[in-house]
Amino acid sequence: MNTLYITGAGVSAESGIPTFRGRDGYWTVGSVNYTPQEMATRAMYQREPLEFLRWYYHRFATYRHHGPNAVHEWLSDKNLITQNIDGLDGKAGNENYIAIHGRLDQMTLFHEQGDDVDVIDAPWDSVDEDHLDYSLLDIFRIADTPELYESYKPYVLLFDEFYTELYRITEAQKRMFDADRIVFMGTSFSVNITQMALDIGESNNTPIEIVDPEPVTVQYADVTYHRMTASEYIARN
Repeated sequence: MNTLYITGAGVSAESGIPTFRGRDGYWTVGSVNYTPQEMATRAMYQREPLEFLRWYYHRFATYRHHGPNAVHEWLSDKNLITQNIDGLDGKAGNENYIAIHGRLDQMTLFHEQGDDVDVIDAPWDSVDEDHLDYSLLDIFRIADTPELYESYKPYVLLFDEFYTELYRITEAQKRMFDADRIVFMGTSFSVNITQMALDIGESNNTPIEIVDPEPVTVQYADVTYHRMTASEYIARN
């Protein structure tokens, strides 16, 4: 059976990485002046790049050394699309997973969406926390505001951006169409990619399974709910 696994933040929680909407979640804790929904945007990166990079560094990059857990290891040989940017599936050995929202450990040239650009490693370990502001601006090659094809941008899909081939969207859709079963693990179904997968699954009459201690109810006929954590699920499979 060709099973496609689609994972969300709940899968990485056991690695000590906050989920997005919990009490200390990424989308709960903002900056001094802005909400998370304002911070995690292309508009903020362009208008207030230092504010954006500070928030991004403290809310994401400080978790870059966390390691994979048993769920990531179990998924290492699976057909996988993850919404997570933590890169833990790659650390666990999955060589062909799709990081549909980008990866924490990488960056790109700042570009117009849809343009073909290279993805390169982000030099987070060279950040000088004693001179954080200068260091971040230097790494991302920003003098005042980001310049197209001169400055760098974290390889992450922001709220006001759209899925492009940089994030392997066509391949992701093909995997959804080709799947005989789609298993969602640890996701709140609050982003476009999960709705896309549900729509494709419904159109193909693909069985859907949802693994979550408190699963979101979706309006599709062929859905099985596993009211448990991802680690409990893999122990039974």
